[in-house]
Amino acid sequence: MKYDVTIIGSGPGGYVAAIRCGQLGLKTAIIERYSTLGGTCLNVGCIPSKALLDSSEHYYNATHTFATHGIDINGTIEANLPQMIKRKSDVVEQTCKGIDFLMKKNKVTVYNGHGSFVTANKIAITKADGSVEEIETDKTIIATGSKPVVPANFNYDKKRVITSTEALNIQEIPKSMVIIGGGVIGLELGSVYARLGTKIHVIEFMDKIIPTMDGDCSKELQRSLKGLGMEFHLKHAVTNVSPNTEGVVVEYKKRDTEAVLSIEADYCLVAIGRRPYTDNLGLENAGVKKDDRGRIEVDGHLQTNVPGIYAIGDVVKGAMLAHKAEEEGVFVAESIVGQKPHINYLLIPGVVYTWPEVAAVGYTEEQLKENGTPYKAGKFPFKALGRARASMDTEGMVKVLAHKDTDEILGVHMVGPRTADMIAEAVALMEFRASAEDGSRMSHAHPTYTEAFKEACLAATGNRALHV
Repeated sequence: MKYDVTIIGSGPGGYVAAIRCGQLGLKTAIIERYSTLGGTCLNVGCIPSKALLDSSEHYYNATHTFATHGIDINGTIEANLPQMIKRKSDVVEQTCKGIDFLMKKNKVTVYNGHGSFVTANKIAITKADGSVEEIETDKTIIATGSKPVVPANFNYDKKRVITSTEALNIQEIPKSMVIIGGGVIGLELGSVYARLGTKIHVIEFMDKIIPTMDGDCSKELQRSLKGLGMEFHLKHAVTNVSPNTEGVVVEYKKRDTEAVLSIEADYCLVAIGRRPYTDNLGLENAGVKKDDRGRIEVDGHLQTNVPGIYAIGDVVKGAMLAHKAEEEGVFVAESIVGQKPHINYLLIPGVVYTWPEVAAVGYTEEQLKENGTPYKAGKFPFKALGRARASMDTEGMVKVLAHKDTDEILGVHMVGPRTADMIAEAVALMEFRASAEDGSRMSHAHPTYTEAFKEACLAATGNRALHV
């Protein structure tokens, strides 16, 4: 069988690329090694983790805030973790079935099996029963995603030493858990179990959590998570992880000392990052080059060194984000048919789905200082916002960074309720190179959380915030 375009990998980048290729009239195939489409995001990442985050937030509110709202519950409140896991699995199943429908709707041929290059224009599909089918293709998009990084001395056994994949299927609420890594994945899953009563220890090598985000966001989020009982060991390095039948022992030390400390826990969740997944892809058969970090090298059009072979998402440089992969999938599909799409990578937002949520786009304050960019900052706390007080979501703030001379918005950083949704307003304004004055002049419905963004824009334009 011969195709115009073949996509290897059906995560957000791959399946969106397939949809767009289908819409553009290209004869398209997609290859997925697992039995369900959707990749890490839909099966063991974004979607299931958000389902558990929501369930744990409902439980936490029932046990901590309902009484204040005037909701009295007679009898005990118990967290039914197996039911939470079941609901999560139901959400995943429904979402994956939706991708199946979209493939049929857009006339995309789906192959289940492990895809690998035989030549630049021939792909072998090794199926579960060991049989191999070969297809020919004019263009190929590599969208095989990433896998968790787990050093050998962490003794990853998928039972007591786990990654995010296994953390989504624990059947009993742990008494304690050590999380190695204070990034997005570790903090999101840590907050799930902290709300259910698990004692969480976070060990992070850097001097702050969510280290790639703005420092004010790190401080605000750490303060909030401490309120859940999470304990942080910053500037520490893990030296060894030893699982046993009952639990795990994690040894660690301060970066500048040799004294070894240890924590015993029921589980150890390793969340120190992810690596591009190109195992057994046959890149050498096609002549595709990788860089020193295992990422596939691409040019400004996301084309590899081999004409007609493209790569998107986690296998190329840049943030490992589902929505970044989606944008790249559309970009490549449209480029193939001769259109001139564009992606501004600076304006791809980052989000942490804890509660309060963290959301950011553009430059951090630390980056502006390092670059020597003249800037001004405006902040507004949610505790000064009527809508936030009404819902008892008063933690966090919005910070707007604007150019000191031109007033152009350079970065927006939020910690608070529904900031994952609010950040889109900042992205839209920054796509059109709006000023903080523009943001401050827009009418925002009252009372809403988005008024905090308007107030932060006012604060950035001559300290004009109205309600603080």
